[in-house]
Amino acid sequence: MKIRKLTPTGAVLGGAALVVSLALAPAALAGKRPPTGGSGGGSSITGPVLVTDVNGNGVANFGDTVTFNESTTATSQPYVNVLCYQNGVLVMNSWNGFFDQALNPTRNFALYSPSWHSGAASCTAWLDMYTRRGTAQLASVNFQVGA
Repeated sequence: MKIRKLTPTGAVLGGAALVVSLALAPAALAGKRPPTGGSGGGSSITGPVLVTDVNGNGVANFGDTVTFNESTTATSQPYVNVLCYQNGVLVMNSWNGFFDQALNPTRNFALYSPSWHSGAASCTAWLDMYTRRGTAQLASVNFQVGA
């Protein structure tokens, strides 16, 4: 019986192919998000839910504080990421853990930032989880913030 040894050249080439295929995998998956406002894989997010309503009108406005209702079977440590834009410019990017051991136990988002001084904005809240490759979006909801 003849035993065949893997040559160093073959090992290097095989390793290079593996590295290239692993490097291309995230690019192939990039940009694939679940439908806005829906749920994916046992995950959902709804809201915003007003925590403080500064002007008392019952809808989210600049300066109010909101939270979200979320549900997921994908992870025991979900995060919510709120992104708000004014005229296509990102003015708020805020994260909160929605689990008991999270750093911010309130799970609230104040609708203002150093880049957002006033006015209406278009926002999206993403329900996310951390993976070995970074974050994965599980579900999202779009909402408008009034001036």
